[in-house]
Order: sequence, then structure tokens, then C-alpha cells
Amino acid sequence: MRFSIESDKITQYFFLWLMSSMYSPVESNQGFNFKPEPPTSSAYYRLLKKLRRQVGHAIRDYKMIEEGDKVMVCVSGGKDSYTMLDILLQFQRISPVKFEVVAVNLDQKQPGFPEDVLPRYLEENNIPYYILEKDTYSITKKLTPEGKTYCAVCSRLRRGSLYGFAQEIGATKVALGHHRDDIMATFFLNLFHGGSLKAMPPKLLSSDKKNILIRPLAYVEEKDIIKYAEMRHFPIIPCNLCGSQENLQRAIINDMLRAWDKEHPKRLHSIFGALQNVSPSQLADRDLFDFEALDSQREIDFSSSCSTEEGETPNNRISMVNLGFAVE
Repeated sequence: MRFSIESDKITQYFFLWLMSSMYSPVESNQGFNFKPEPPTSSAYYRLLKKLRRQVGHAIRDYKMIEEGDKVMVCVSGGKDSYTMLDILLQFQRISPVKFEVVAVNLDQKQPGFPEDVLPRYLEENNIPYYILEKDTYSITKKLTPEGKTYCAVCSRLRRGSLYGFAQEIGATKVALGHHRDDIMATFFLNLFHGGSLKAMPPKLLSSDKKNILIRPLAYVEEKDIIKYAEMRHFPIIPCNLCGSQENLQRAIINDMLRAWDKEHPKRLHSIFGALQNVSPSQLADRDLFDFEALDSQREIDFSSSCSTEEGETPNNRISMVNLGFAVE
């Protein structure tokens, strides 16, 4: 009996040692936590459950990931990409659908960018990864006129590098970290400044028709991602290029969305729902709806309509009570 108790204690101590070695924080000189310990609070588990549900629904609704897929997760070092990678890795472990996950980061040779942070985080957590090195930072700065935003040039250069690499490694899907608020911000940017009704689709075929792009965070709110990243203590790498310029229109739109969310909590949910419930016949785009064909589709026989017999006096006063059939 005594041996059994001691054995149980030894087993318990060994288990605690094993768990602490698996999740013990690994700190860097900059204070980054490369292997954060998962939180244990009830608030964390509620948030995790919510994120899993939303990401799972997005994957299901748009058939983002299928059996045997190789998903290339684009990781920038920001809160969005860390959260997306973390949730997809959890799904990889528990989902009956078998798929691969590989993380890919594009090192844009931005001055002051800590090159060791992402590789160390990915290695400490046993995540397969690639680091692509391409000086898109200098090219972007060179090609962008003074006073203009970097987004257009920067995004094109990044897309070309990442999408081409996805084909090289045989990735069947490319996962991007845009969330629900990004999608709505893009919608309003195009509405206010582009004169078009379009946003970021949850799933997209690239312009060269060689890559399928997915956005697993399409249903997730930014404020939940911020909370999750803080709880998980991801080693966030700040970016002083994309989105950091003063008076950037996207930043102004984001401020507008945050104000709406604070003053009218259900408004953003309603707007995103509208993006999923489009009626082309109620808009004015002639390419989406054939307005000219409406005459031929009308179902009414004008030969039986009211007419004045010969010799009768026309009656210009009509009782609307008798026209009730017209609205049926």
C-alpha cells in the first residue's frame, strides 16, 4: 500500500514536471514569450469556444478546408495571423478531416524587424514553417510617391511572392488572417472611395486562377482577437509600414466601425449579415441583373383589362376597394 502511494506521488510529480516542461515560457532578451502557457481561466475557455465555433462555421459554410489539403498559413507576426494559426492547429489535432498546416512568413527586410522572433516561436512550438526573404520594403518605399499610402504596392509585392511560393510547396489553400472587421472596412473603403460594392470574400480564386485563398477568421470580431492574443501572450511584432501612415483611410474607417460598435452594438452584425444577403434585383447593376427582360417576364393579360364600351361615358373616378386584386 505504501509503495502504491509513493508510486502515485512519483507519477503525479512526473506529470507536473512534464506539463511544466511542455508549456514553460521561453523568454528572449526583448521580453517575447515564445512558448506561452495556455490560460486556465473560464473567460479564456469561453472565448476559445466562441472562436472555434466561428472559425468552424466559416470553414464549413465556404468549404475552406477539405480532406488532404495542405494549408499555407501566412504569418506576419501580428495578432490576427497568430490567432488564425493557433486555431487552425487546434482544428488539425481534433478534426476528423485530415489536413496539413505550414506557416510561411515573408521577411520584407523592414528596418528594425526582429528576424529571430517568428522562427523561434515556430520552432519552440514544433510548427513547420518557411521564411521567405525579399526586400519588398525598399521597393515599396521607392515606388510610392510622397504623401501616398504604401498599401497598393506593398500588397501586390507580397501577394506575388507568397502565392508563387504556395505553388512551389504544393499548398492547396492559402490562409489569410483578415477578420470580419477587415472585410467590412474594405467594403466601406470601396463604397466611399472606389464607387463599388465589394469587400474581401471569405474564399477566393486568385486572379491567375492558380491559388485558392481562404479567410478562416471571416466571422471573427477584431476585439475578440485582441483579447485572445493578450490571453495567449503571443510575441506580437509591431509593423511600422502597413497601416501606420497618418490619415490612412482604412484607419479612419476602422475608427468609424469601432464607434458604431460602441454606440450601436448590433449594427456591425447587421452590416455583415447584409453582405451575405444580397439581392441584385434591388440594386442597379445591369451586369448582375437583366432589367431589360422584366417586360417579357410579366404575367398579366392586358386584353382583359377595364375598357370603355362604345357609347359609354368614361368614369375617371375609380374605387380602390375593387382593385385589391392588383397587389396579390
